[in-house]
Amino acid sequence: MATTKQIIHGVFGDEVPMMEACKKLRSAGIRVKEVYTPFPVHGLDSLIGVPRTRLAICAFIYGLTGLCLATLMMWYMMVSDWPNDIGGKPNWAYYFAVPAFIPISFESTVFCAAHGMALTYLLRCWLIPGTKAKNPDSRTTDDKFLIYLELNDEQSKKADAILKDNKAEEVNYKGTIHIEAKY
Repeated sequence: MATTKQIIHGVFGDEVPMMEACKKLRSAGIRVKEVYTPFPVHGLDSLIGVPRTRLAICAFIYGLTGLCLATLMMWYMMVSDWPNDIGGKPNWAYYFAVPAFIPISFESTVFCAAHGMALTYLLRCWLIPGTKAKNPDSRTTDDKFLIYLELNDEQSKKADAILKDNKAEEVNYKGTIHIEAKY
């Protein structure tokens, strides 16, 4: 069975009425599909029901990888491969000279976490050469805020009223999409 949904764009000039519209849409039982803004808006993710991201876990894993690689490198260079007496620090065991290795460990942790997160962001957002922008309205990169909705007919009338009541500058109907139900 196929269902048909209308695509609605509510365009706002300021983030405050846009956030109020999101609150009212959610309280009316209408799911906000996406919100496009020219800058990050604090609290918007929880307001529209986006779950917490797991990127912090990825950053921790990348940092831990950098720390482990730096520790392995320092042990191999300073203890196993070419032990030298530098500043009277003992060279027969790694753990005796750990305070001397803290700056290298820190820098390697930050290096791996930053580069890993940059690559994760680019791959997760699919920002590779040749991709097209997913942004439905280019004005949202400058000064407009857009609420993207996919609704059935009865919800679209309610959403239209909520968007207009919250000072939407434009309410655009962008056509319909057909969704095939999979059983």
